[in-house]
Amino acid sequence: MLKKFKNKKKRQSKRSIACKLITHLDSNTIVSEQFRTLRTNINFSMPDQELKTILFTSATPGEGKSTISANTATVFAQQGKKVLLIDADMRKPTTHYTFNCQNTKGLSTLLSRQYEVNNVIQKTSIRNLDLITSGPIPPNPAELLGSKLMDQLIEQLSSQYDMLLFDAPPVLSVTDAQILSHKCQGTILVLNARKTEKESVLKAKSSLHSSQANIIGTVLNNFVVQNTYHYYR
Repeated sequence: MLKKFKNKKKRQSKRSIACKLITHLDSNTIVSEQFRTLRTNINFSMPDQELKTILFTSATPGEGKSTISANTATVFAQQGKKVLLIDADMRKPTTHYTFNCQNTKGLSTLLSRQYEVNNVIQKTSIRNLDLITSGPIPPNPAELLGSKLMDQLIEQLSSQYDMLLFDAPPVLSVTDAQILSHKCQGTILVLNARKTEKESVLKAKSSLHSSQANIIGTVLNNFVVQNTYHYYR
């Protein structure tokens, strides 16, 4: 009985970690429309070149970067782009919960040369959207992300997909996002309107600039707008 209760609690915990793919579940909501606006803003952020590699990160944990990256990947796929979402958070990964995928192999096993790239790419239920999960948590995520193999991987995948979207760890927690932001064409910093402190944002911005990241914009998450009729986030 106790074991059954623990398993139920574990399943509930996983469901709470999983991000909501509102853009897939209900594309007619105001929130989904905001993600389409974000897609448009990204498209216009660098008009002189094709933007193919985008990193999503945050200043601190719990600001919603994984939710934002998963839904942004979805709206680009809905537009007809061939998109690959890569869970580069090899410390606290979540995308395998969101897309209900296995995580026995992924980015970590790919960068440690245990598998070839075609063996770790997973199809999702969303047309045009593929996924590489984080894989088992390695002892050296920063070293793997900073390796020459990671550079080769980005180059190879860029030739196969229209867009690569990376979900990276928070900037102020570890160096992973700084390392990867230097390799991506654009970086988006996700902020939580109810949580993020101004000092943390400034520190995150400074850290990203020190790694020569190209910050193309920010996303303010959980911002509530109220009027006489409705509110939305």
